Amino acid sequence: MTALAGQPKRAGTLRLGLYWARVELRLFWRIPQQVFFTFALPVLFLVIFAAVFTGDITAGPGRSIPFVQYFLPGIIGAGVMSSTFSNLAGSIAVQQHTGLLKRLGGTPFPRGAFFIGKILQALAVTVVQTALMLVIAVLAYGADLPDDAARWGTFIAVLLLAASSGAALGIAYTRAIPNANAATAIIQPPFLVLQFISGVFFRHSEIPGWLKAIAAIFPLRWMSEGFRYAFLPDWFGEVEYGSTWGWQWPVGILAVWVVVAGALAFWLFRWDRSSGE
Repeated sequence: MTALAGQPKRAGTLRLGLYWARVELRLFWRIPQQVFFTFALPVLFLVIFAAVFTGDITAGPGRSIPFVQYFLPGIIGAGVMSSTFSNLAGSIAVQQHTGLLKRLGGTPFPRGAFFIGKILQALAVTVVQTALMLVIAVLAYGADLPDDAARWGTFIAVLLLAASSGAALGIAYTRAIPNANAATAIIQPPFLVLQFISGVFFRHSEIPGWLKAIAAIFPLRWMSEGFRYAFLPDWFGEVEYGSTWGWQWPVGILAVWVVVAGALAFWLFRWDRSSGE
């Protein structure tokens, strides 16, 4: 009887979570700054890098790939973090510090439905953003898509794990934001630094070892490598990444990050921060 009694509640939470996802998506499109940082900025980076850095990247005699083919996966990884981590941290912080979540928490609305809606909204934005970048890269710059089912499987697995860990980290990171006005200033600097040291804007092999060690602690570095495994030939990846090259390390570490980020979100998240807690 207990199990049966719990089923309608779970079904109701899921249904309300889907409803909240639609609400969040409508709100998302009504904030131009959020749309710009989430969609336009990664696409702008792709366009600028493809325009400035032309030609091929060489990894030995007879071994070269177009520049855009190398940097596209890293920019996709940065885009995933933008649409999950930055998006959720910023929007939730505003809702916390304006008292919206405090009021929502005092209603019968299931708290689980709020998180379902937020995460589904972030996943939807991530998929649209990634598809947009792939279309632009293929049609405008001649980039090649993954060439077999295994590479596509890796791409999808990394995308889902990256989005999940980024979303959970965004929820957890709201604890570091002291007020709604400070959200952008608190979110963007660490995210920008990680882009530079995780192989998004520079070749991974050219980054100093101590910066690589720092980047390896965070998921963006593994997102970039996982996506590159899907897009690059094995010979290039082995030269660029060495012993970690393959799908196992990125997928495994990102899976660990999903668990760690989920635990941090559960521990650090607060419904009411309107009093400056």
